[in-house]
Amino acid sequence: MTGRRVEGKRPASAGPTLSVEESRAKVSAARLAAFDVLTLVGQGKGHSDELLHSARTEELSVEDRHLTTALVMGVLRWQIALDARLKTLLQRPEQRLAEPVAIALRMGAFQLLHLDRIPAHAALSESVELCRAAGEPHATGMVNAVLRKLAAAQKPGAWMHESTAAFAERLGHPRWIVERWVAAYGRDAALAVCEADQREQSASGIFAAEEVGDAPLPVMDDGSRLVAEIAAAAMPGAKRVWDCCAAPGGKTLILAKRLGGAEIVATDVSAKRLAQTQFRMKRYGYAEDVKCSVADAVDARKVEGEFDLILCDVPCSGTGTLAGNPEIRHVLKVEELKRQAARQQAILGAALKRLAPGGRLVYSTCSLEAEECEEVVAAGGGARRVPVEVLLEGLGVRLEDAVRDGALRTLPGVHPCDGFYAVVLERA
Repeated sequence: MTGRRVEGKRPASAGPTLSVEESRAKVSAARLAAFDVLTLVGQGKGHSDELLHSARTEELSVEDRHLTTALVMGVLRWQIALDARLKTLLQRPEQRLAEPVAIALRMGAFQLLHLDRIPAHAALSESVELCRAAGEPHATGMVNAVLRKLAAAQKPGAWMHESTAAFAERLGHPRWIVERWVAAYGRDAALAVCEADQREQSASGIFAAEEVGDAPLPVMDDGSRLVAEIAAAAMPGAKRVWDCCAAPGGKTLILAKRLGGAEIVATDVSAKRLAQTQFRMKRYGYAEDVKCSVADAVDARKVEGEFDLILCDVPCSGTGTLAGNPEIRHVLKVEELKRQAARQQAILGAALKRLAPGGRLVYSTCSLEAEECEEVVAAGGGARRVPVEVLLEGLGVRLEDAVRDGALRTLPGVHPCDGFYAVVLERA
């Protein structure tokens, strides 16, 4: 829906011409912040979560921060569906809108369709002012007219049966991704994943609350924690442990908590992310002795010796985490999966060479795509697979249909957590 500027004479309905400063003054701080964050995300200049926890929002009131977050995450989750709905209300549906105009329309439409507590006049008028504030006064009349049509329109009725393309669009997902999920997991599971991706994340229900006094566990999604718990359970007597793609460090903390006395080495290729990880370790007494080092897992020359336990939680497409990382769906291309897989195979191959005889390695991703999961492990070879269901039983975890060919496979909406894949490998 975006591209070149909308051409044409500025209509009288656009109202009096205001300066950028005057227009910004008429928009709430929360909507201005959300507009700025969405602009930066669209330009590839930041991740939504980082931008929402930056100086851009720290001066906002608690209520405004909540609204900013709701607008940013909501627009990113529903963007595909919003664009499809708005396209039908344009005088020329084929026209491509300037990005600031598209963002203002999406913000207005999201509020009208999904935020019941926002007055329609506020959503409409401030979207118009956002256009002026962004230097697009010529589009204000169009934005006003389109949003008025949307506010007056009846909600579309439910279909007796939806095609894959139809429910992908309705639930804000690229068709190509959903078609892959239908082929891999079935229509019902794919629909459940899409629905889960559109909801705000909430506390999952795999683990009961753990009372640990002054040694708390890190706050993290239960799927991510489950991977780390599986790793710790795979080799409870490990003396040397390597978390080779450690940042941001949540799984490292679980390993440190569960494997007290073990020498734990945490590495990551990003110096910035590893510095944040190291700082995080210092906040937990049981993780103070974790050794952090900047290193590429494929060529970790700074890391010496062999390890009893290695966690390879590799970088991936992240398609199992779209609820919390909604912008992934707008930038991921199918050809990127092959590039990711090549990198993942290299990491797994290098890590297996550092595994001590009898040692165990956990390979994991937060991807739903076979290229990054099953196919990487199949190409690795040279290690025996340890059935993960045995480890799950030892942890007291029961997840129906979460084990495939001896590996963990969780799906958002089907299981109470993000989508993860994990397999345990043992060196002979």
